[in-house]
Amino acid sequence: MMTMKIDLNILPVFIAVAEEHNFRAAADRLGITRSAVSQMIRKLEDQLGIALFNRTTRSVKLTENGEHLFSLMRPQIENMYASLENVASYKTPRGLVKIAVSSIAEPFLSGQLITTFSQEYPEIELDITVTDDEFDIVRAGFDAGVRLGNNIEQDMIALPISGLQRDMAVASPNYIAKYGKPNHPKDLIHHRCIGWRPKFNNSPYYWEFSNNGKDFDVSVEPQITTNDFRLMLRVALAVGGNRRNLPSLY
Repeated sequence: MMTMKIDLNILPVFIAVAEEHNFRAAADRLGITRSAVSQMIRKLEDQLGIALFNRTTRSVKLTENGEHLFSLMRPQIENMYASLENVASYKTPRGLVKIAVSSIAEPFLSGQLITTFSQEYPEIELDITVTDDEFDIVRAGFDAGVRLGNNIEQDMIALPISGLQRDMAVASPNYIAKYGKPNHPKDLIHHRCIGWRPKFNNSPYYWEFSNNGKDFDVSVEPQITTNDFRLMLRVALAVGGNRRNLPSLY
């Protein structure tokens, strides 16, 4: 089946001329010049290869082909404008919003943030998927993604949903009672630490500290490593280990 290349911007002009039976009246209705209307109708006729109007010095009248086209198009145009008016009538955001959230960023959405959003926008349905897989969120059908960090892909728009997060090393009271309290971050190399890595094939993150504006790393050797912050918390409480934590998350 051959597809014709028709300039769809001409169709409202055709409808106006068919209803007004006059090029000038159609031009006034559309807010354009009479010559522009005449040129667009001629262009449409050339593209279709048929005459749509019989022209006289005083008026224009649809040909048989023009009447047929008008009878087919008018309901479609009316439905289109009705649909646009219907959408424009929505005063509050509504619909389904699909969000992909990494496990490390998920706690930022949990609790108050989601509850407040749902209360302010009751017409919006949230579908939240927690995953650490790397994929194109737009191609996968998601409307937004929540990640922890400053790097975003090209052409993506990022908005902060929290302030800067401060890391700290923490330990359970039982651990401190059993193994003692480190006096300096470098003492952690002698302690039972729990490490974090984003993926199964990544090395555990370095433990980074700052002292008087000077940054330094401590190369701890974790006895236990995981990619789940909640598991780190449960293990630290259960076996008494040091862990690197984002305190704002819990």
